[in-house]
Amino acid sequence: MLRRRTLQLSRWLLAAALFAAGAAAHAQDKVSVITTWFAQAEHGGLYQAVATGIYKKHGLDVTIKMGGPQVNGLQLLLAGQVDFAMNYDFAVLQGVEKGFPLVTIAAPFQFDIQGIMAHEDVQNLASLKDKTILVAGTGTTYWWPWFKKKYGYTDAQMRPYTFNLQPFFADNNIVQQAFPSSEPYQAEQKGVKAKFFLLSDEGYPPYTQAITTTSKMIAERPDVVARFVRATIEGWKSFMDNPAPAAELIKKDNPNMTDGQIAFGVKRMKELQVVSGGDAAKYGIGVMTDERWKKTAEFMIAAGLLKPDTEWRKGYTTQFVKDVKVMP
Repeated sequence: MLRRRTLQLSRWLLAAALFAAGAAAHAQDKVSVITTWFAQAEHGGLYQAVATGIYKKHGLDVTIKMGGPQVNGLQLLLAGQVDFAMNYDFAVLQGVEKGFPLVTIAAPFQFDIQGIMAHEDVQNLASLKDKTILVAGTGTTYWWPWFKKKYGYTDAQMRPYTFNLQPFFADNNIVQQAFPSSEPYQAEQKGVKAKFFLLSDEGYPPYTQAITTTSKMIAERPDVVARFVRATIEGWKSFMDNPAPAAELIKKDNPNMTDGQIAFGVKRMKELQVVSGGDAAKYGIGVMTDERWKKTAEFMIAAGLLKPDTEWRKGYTTQFVKDVKVMP
């Protein structure tokens, strides 16, 4: 009787162990990512990976947190309140200069989509000497110093951009910073004809909306980082093919976002080949290259935005994107 009970107990313990092991194998690793702004088409790959179960397929339970004008995503990342952040190369490299352990791991957008929206009389970006130029806070630090030096403009021409387009609508002498998928759509809805000029076409080199984490995360959870990168890239591929699933989640997070705005954003991203162009056309979505990062670092140093002795190579790694090769 004792032997039988012992045998039964052993079998029960073995079954329990196998069940626990199986449950652990199927457990979802919980991670969070913060975006650059309120939910919009520019964040579509993340939302698509949630909506279609791509993250889940890769063993991830992902929470997307919205950024905004009063949200510093890199501060939250460094404080351990999120695991990943969408951000900008300039901010990451300036953080590295200060000794922060920031590392960019993927670049779903192959170039910065920052640009200038102007009225129809503007022929090109070299013809703004008599214009008032609206620039947001981060722009005054990042692209504006290069822009005014390149074209000979001055701070006297610059005024703050408060994300309100009424000054642009009311004054034909105003030009302003814009994203191709956002402000031009609002102008179109108001019946205001406008032109858009992409800064990257004029030599502005950084990536944008890149995915950044910390060196600690890479050291302690490299498998999670690798799966997050692959799943996010697959999410972008899926989103550009069919944005409908992500659109529903985007509107849920940001009730001010409309179907028309999202459709316009996707259309412009496709036209400009933001996700599919550049090195992505050859090496796959999300790819980054040493050459591009070197160009950005040299650009920042020349513009006085980065100290020459900064160990800028610490600010990125290609290890998580080089073999993914999800083609557009």
